[in-house]
Amino acid sequence: MRRFIPALCLAAAPCVAPFAPLAAQPLRMAPGAPTTLTPEQQAARAIYKEMVDVNTVDSVGSVTKLAELLAKRFRDAGFPASDVRIVGPANAPTKHNLIVRYRGKTPSRGKPILLLAHLDVVAALRSDWPRDPFTMVEENGWFLGRGVADDKSMAAALTANVLRYKREGWVPERDLILALTADEEGGGSNGVSWLIENHRDLIDAEYAINEGGGGTLDMDGKPLFHSIQAAEKVYTDFTLTVLNTGGHSSVPRKDNAIYSLAQALVKIQAYTFPVELNDVTRPFFEQTAKVEMPSLAAAMRAIAANANDTAAARIISTDPRYASMLRTTCVATRLGGGHANNALPQTATANVNCRIAPTSTSSQVRAALERVVNDTAVRISATRGDRKDPAPGPVNAALLAATTQLTKQMFGDIPVIPTMSTGATDGYRLRNAGIPTYGVSGIFSVPGETNAHGRDEKLRIKSFYDGVDFLYQLVKRVGGATTMQ
Repeated sequence: MRRFIPALCLAAAPCVAPFAPLAAQPLRMAPGAPTTLTPEQQAARAIYKEMVDVNTVDSVGSVTKLAELLAKRFRDAGFPASDVRIVGPANAPTKHNLIVRYRGKTPSRGKPILLLAHLDVVAALRSDWPRDPFTMVEENGWFLGRGVADDKSMAAALTANVLRYKREGWVPERDLILALTADEEGGGSNGVSWLIENHRDLIDAEYAINEGGGGTLDMDGKPLFHSIQAAEKVYTDFTLTVLNTGGHSSVPRKDNAIYSLAQALVKIQAYTFPVELNDVTRPFFEQTAKVEMPSLAAAMRAIAANANDTAAARIISTDPRYASMLRTTCVATRLGGGHANNALPQTATANVNCRIAPTSTSSQVRAALERVVNDTAVRISATRGDRKDPAPGPVNAALLAATTQLTKQMFGDIPVIPTMSTGATDGYRLRNAGIPTYGVSGIFSVPGETNAHGRDEKLRIKSFYDGVDFLYQLVKRVGGATTMQ
């Protein structure tokens, strides 16, 4: 997901930090980490560390550098050079993507399965972190470092598993395609979009397995449910602008641009969009009711039966995790205004970030904001036009069955629930190109504990190795064939 980062002393850029790094705080113990690693776990950990230790931030890092290191692993493992491709825009030499094709026995059995993960990460200020964010460390049952959760854990798991298939001689019925891409978190060279536009043949597939799903633990570390991302909200920024002739600050006027903007933002803050369920979120609430506390569970069942049940919506909205799945949300994220301390403002602007339910459009949301603000002095403009997302639909039946069976085998009798991400992934780009995409990982966490995009990003060591094993078995099940070479 994207977050605005000032272009200051980012990541590995040489500079002198204005403050000493914050002292490392002791982490509570995350139980379950293996004390002795199997050879397969050792191999996965080595790849994981290599990924985290390479700075792949959009502005100062290099995805290409990491892609080249990983490509060497595949060539050394015996993959033909023609099946290990590093491709990307000529005008962005640090943002090239790695595409590896693992040939199946009987391609006529079906189109390939695409295994997708992004290698780029959100920027990290060294001065903010008690540790070097680009050196992976282990502490008290956690892996720490930028990208350990988003998304190098999944990238490492998929990479390690494809190499393991080759090493063990397992050959799928259909081709598997591993795509490790650039600029998912931001930047002008998004790898998935570039591949769709320039090398669709390299990634064309029946469907893709991507980030966006995963397991939820309770506070004691017990698995509650496993989610498969089947839809996501639409990311759109709106700019609110108020213009004024200004004047001398010693003679205030009633039509102050900053005040007009502030009043508009207060109105947006107070507005709640209507509940808007779809074919993914409605069953999500029905299934999640099975594992939630009684008051929430009753409200979830009620809202699934009747989206207009305002009492149920009010109860669900007390939990931020679920509130944003009910409806479109808009929130102010940036402000600007004025040009001098002793002058009335001539311009005031704000960015309002909206995550739009996939059954609505940005033009509909813009119209709603204009009605709410109800002030002709405030101009509202979108940073993009309407995005044409396909309607949310069911998860591929074979993938859902394999995920459900494997989840019960590994994590117990917990529900597998299709879900809609409130954040953004590259899944929507593939869905818009006609490649259904599902987020499923086998990586479990307590909501919010990974602090992805934030300081001290972390992931449970046990969760990483569980995810490696889960994806290893899942891809074998959906890829077919168990014969050895």
